[in-house]
Amino acid sequence: MRDAETFTVDHPGFSTQQVIGPSMLSLDGAAHRLHRDPFATPFRLQAIRSDVTPWIEQRALELIARVEPAGSADLRRALARPLAVDTMAYVLGLDGIGAEEVVGWYEAIVQSVDSVTVGSGVTREGAEAFAELSHAVLASLDTSPLLLAVQSGGDLTPDEIASNVAVLLFGGIVTGDGTNSLVIQHLLGNDGLLRRVMDAPALMPGVVDESLRLEPAAAAVDRFATRSVTIGGQEVTRGDLVRVSLTAANRDPDIFSEPDVFDVDRANRAKHLTFARGAHACLGIHLARAEAISVVGAVVGRLHRPALMSDQSMSPVGLVFRSPERVPVVWEPTKTPMHD
Repeated sequence: MRDAETFTVDHPGFSTQQVIGPSMLSLDGAAHRLHRDPFATPFRLQAIRSDVTPWIEQRALELIARVEPAGSADLRRALARPLAVDTMAYVLGLDGIGAEEVVGWYEAIVQSVDSVTVGSGVTREGAEAFAELSHAVLASLDTSPLLLAVQSGGDLTPDEIASNVAVLLFGGIVTGDGTNSLVIQHLLGNDGLLRRVMDAPALMPGVVDESLRLEPAAAAVDRFATRSVTIGGQEVTRGDLVRVSLTAANRDPDIFSEPDVFDVDRANRAKHLTFARGAHACLGIHLARAEAISVVGAVVGRLHRPALMSDQSMSPVGLVFRSPERVPVVWEPTKTPMHD
């Protein structure tokens, strides 16, 4: 992940590029910096803390308040996923575009990428979705704070900006949904953890970090070898696909003791590789953590005695992007909020 000269993303095998064009996801070197650097400032820690986190926290509370009186809900569909979608719609600032339209674009682009991956080509729906997204980006260049920052911080064309917005949209929703869902599972599925967090809310970031370590929502990253090289005694030839398992790295027993155990007291839990490393380390690391911490805060602060309902659909599924299909939770329907 740190050696972009030997292991590159700039390869025809990257199906996403065929759907949305060149972007920070599929370029390396100077071209990668040209595409990524203008987007970096709005996603820095201070910008997320001051400009986005208060909105995310409020939105998480609004979503949980909708289902609180019912006493039960699938919190993936009621909280985890809509928070990821609404957050990306808010951050991107596309003028007059609602969350449902954003979801439609996202799903069509994802299906088109899957189609290219299996050799069936770009779908008509995917092409239309990207065209609509591009039109929305062009219409919002003078109104979106993020897009204004991108334009002032670089030399990207409007089409190049649209391609990178599509990357952010995809990454922000699929990994945000998965991370938010998984952190709810870990919070409620480990004996005594909920009570500890209720008594000590400062544990919330630790719960998120250990959840990210144990079960990354994006389980692997791909690179292509630019030259022949040996990895762990295995010969890799130029052009070969090299898949890095972030999940396996995060459970390396040489780094993490009892790696398959969720341990919020683990001293080195933040050493996980869930956000990757090197030039393509996740741009949205601070946004993702803010979302997940807000999810924990909403569950702890608004729900009285929440507990997971036994359901096989809670097991994470997926090879690259992993999340549970459902996160069914039951609670007592009345509670005095822990926070205003």
